Amino acid sequence: MKLNGIGVPWIKAKIDTGAQTSAMHATDMVEFERSGAPWVRFLVQPWQATDDDAVEVELPVHDRRTVRSSSGHAQLRPVVLMTISLAGREIEAEVTLTDREEMVFRMLIGREALRQGFIVDSNASFLGGRPPRGTRRRNRGRA
Repeated sequence: MKLNGIGVPWIKAKIDTGAQTSAMHATDMVEFERSGAPWVRFLVQPWQATDDDAVEVELPVHDRRTVRSSSGHAQLRPVVLMTISLAGREIEAEVTLTDREEMVFRMLIGREALRQGFIVDSNASFLGGRPPRGTRRRNRGRA
């Protein structure tokens, strides 16, 4: 999956029909005001267990939502609007920002985004493709 609008050429995402809103791993979040409106600055780390290719992003805060995790923990999260390229289509989606460091997938795609014309095949993986060879961290000679 791509987040071209914020300069992330590929990020590993999981379809989660149990989640209403999409969620993305974000670190170093700082909320601030710009022209009287709430904004958030955060770091996107597309690769697990490393900050290689990290991208600093600033976006307006679209909303704030209390999100309950599968373990029952509730957390108030900032929501931003992002253009997501999923399976060759670009859509705009609401995305909550949270620490997903311990999760395998850096991003979850929830029902609100999927309602924009996607059908889920629960028997398949990587239908949107794998990262292009030049994008894959392990093929760059890094440990």
